[in-house]
Amino acid sequence: MEHPAHASVAAMASSAVLLAAVVPAAVRCLWPSPLWERISVPAGVALPLLVLTHAWAVLGDVVGLAPPGGARVAEPVLLATAVLFWLPAVARTRHRLDDPGRCLYLFLAAPLLDLPAVGMVAAGHSAAGLAMIVGMLPVGVAAAAVTWSWVNREEREALADPARHPGGGDRVVR
Repeated sequence: MEHPAHASVAAMASSAVLLAAVVPAAVRCLWPSPLWERISVPAGVALPLLVLTHAWAVLGDVVGLAPPGGARVAEPVLLATAVLFWLPAVARTRHRLDDPGRCLYLFLAAPLLDLPAVGMVAAGHSAAGLAMIVGMLPVGVAAAAVTWSWVNREEREALADPARHPGGGDRVVR
């Protein structure tokens, strides 16, 4: 039989990885889906919705706000809000953010989504809280990847555009 603390750690880690890595990969792989356009919401709605839902799902038991049915109810709701959260960052919908907006969105989301895990640590559930923080690292990695892609694209465009770079695309490196 598995120890309850280990089950909590595994549940936190798997929930975090699902939210931070599996959902964005699925949204990206299913990118041309017309469903994304129908359900997408503006980033200003999606981010706070996910942050609040995530806090409720993670801290519900600790603060006495867990829904009847516990994780069987909270996890599907969290999964749905995670899909809404990732749409402005990875899907091409009317609510898609431009490159600077995606960078800001993801870099802002990473620490906000870690706050419930910090609450778990403060409540004495250190292993579960740390598992959540580690499982959420893909959000920060996605933010860094979006930034890197944006910077490289801007550099390529600047070098290719003679108006932005006198002398054409040729650069002399000394």
